[in-house]
Amino acid sequence: MSFDFINHKETENLVPIKLEGKEQYYFDLMNIQHSWTGRIDAMFSNEFFRESVQLIINAITLFEKGYFDCAFYSLRQALEISTTVVYFVDDSEENRKQELRKWKKQEKFPMHSQMIAELNKRKYAFADIKDKMTLYFEEVEEAKQKLNKYVHKQGFDKFYVSRTNPFSKYNEHTNLTSDFEKFLIKSMGAVAVFRLAIDPFPLLLADESIYKRTGQLMTEGYSESFLEKYIGLDHIEAYKQTEVYKSHYHAIITQEEMLPSVLEVVKNDYVDTTRIEEIVAQKHLLSDHELVAVGLISYSKKIAKVYCFGGLHWYFTDTQTKRRKTGWSSADFKVFKDGAAKYNVKYDEAFLSQLRILDEDYYIEHNEEFNTGEIEELDNEIPFRRWIQR
Repeated sequence: MSFDFINHKETENLVPIKLEGKEQYYFDLMNIQHSWTGRIDAMFSNEFFRESVQLIINAITLFEKGYFDCAFYSLRQALEISTTVVYFVDDSEENRKQELRKWKKQEKFPMHSQMIAELNKRKYAFADIKDKMTLYFEEVEEAKQKLNKYVHKQGFDKFYVSRTNPFSKYNEHTNLTSDFEKFLIKSMGAVAVFRLAIDPFPLLLADESIYKRTGQLMTEGYSESFLEKYIGLDHIEAYKQTEVYKSHYHAIITQEEMLPSVLEVVKNDYVDTTRIEEIVAQKHLLSDHELVAVGLISYSKKIAKVYCFGGLHWYFTDTQTKRRKTGWSSADFKVFKDGAAKYNVKYDEAFLSQLRILDEDYYIEHNEEFNTGEIEELDNEIPFRRWIQR
């Protein structure tokens, strides 16, 4: 059997359609990809939302290749898997373990509508969200019902063979593309809303006044353009009336707002040596690791980076390292393991030194060797004494 014949049979009723806004959709999906929850009891939910994003990407790919019914099905799956993870998280710990066990073992498990009904019955966070956002969920349900017409092929316009028949009135693809993009937008928005049922941080962090009062989190905030396009600002205002949003908001807004330089330390691990005194004014907002890093960096312009946690976390500054390599490994710091060297160990074009502060090892990457006087001061904790004393 020839390749041409096989290719013809596999593609004869497919009509590829280019989606003009594909790249933007992929960029917008990063809002969901970067909205990781830091809830210890719900960390597994991050995998579900990653899968939802992948299903939406699959839908776009399938649609462009002409497999339109599979594309609509993939959108529906993205909605259903997002519902599933909320069904797990929005429950007591004991029930969550039982339901997860059933799901993993592929035992009898509730359908999408049954999960929604059960979530409403529990009267936890999701029930409150659905109550406050009634209009939004009605829109999602309406879109889902229309999407199902494509999945279940209700109507000749849902047939491949009708769409490729030149004598058929169903060979016009304008409505198909329009429908797909409407359902795509609604599906992306719904997944983002289901994510907000885990915790409200993707929305909270979109508020600058909240962002300036929070530490370094796993979650990144949804952009305003994402919220407006995929959910709607009116619906967002409705979500803000939920107990889960209001309780988190009021707990955070009462905290002290960080100054820009302090925010850079906390959020981005960056120490601006020209604004040290500003950082001093809010040193009470810094963790011990941040205090030590700022204290060391403020001591000498020779210092480019300060590492902690065995080299797995680091702070950098406006002093650029002379080291040309951009890669690093925690193995780089094992040179200090036997205690033979403590200061001025050659590190490519730069140097490494080790200090024991607050019962933890810190590693300093510096451009020039420390002299005898500097080493004596570092040994006596003079550079960072004012920092580590609360």
